[in-house]
Amino acid sequence: MEPEIENQIRRCPRLGSPVTLSYCMKCNENHRPCGKVIDCWWECFDIKSYLKKTLSAEDFQELVNQKPKDKVTSILELIEQAKNR
Repeated sequence: MEPEIENQIRRCPRLGSPVTLSYCMKCNENHRPCGKVIDCWWECFDIKSYLKKTLSAEDFQELVNQKPKDKVTSILELIEQAKNR
C-alpha cells in the first residue's frame, strides 16, 4: 500500500469510529477488503483505480459484484468477529 493513502482516516459507518484505509483493506475474517470500501472512500481518492492496482483481477471483480448485506446481518457478523478476537 502507498503510505499517503494507507494512513488516511475516515469514519466507518459500520463501526461508528475512525479507521484507516489499511484497516478497511483487511477487516474481514479472511483479511480481505470490506464490502463497503468503495462506498466509503470514493470521495477521498480514486479508490477503484487503487483497488485494481492492489487486488487481483478476480478479487476486484468479486468485490465490485458482491451484493450488500442488510444491516442486521452486518451487525451480527461484527459481533461474532469481536467475540472471536
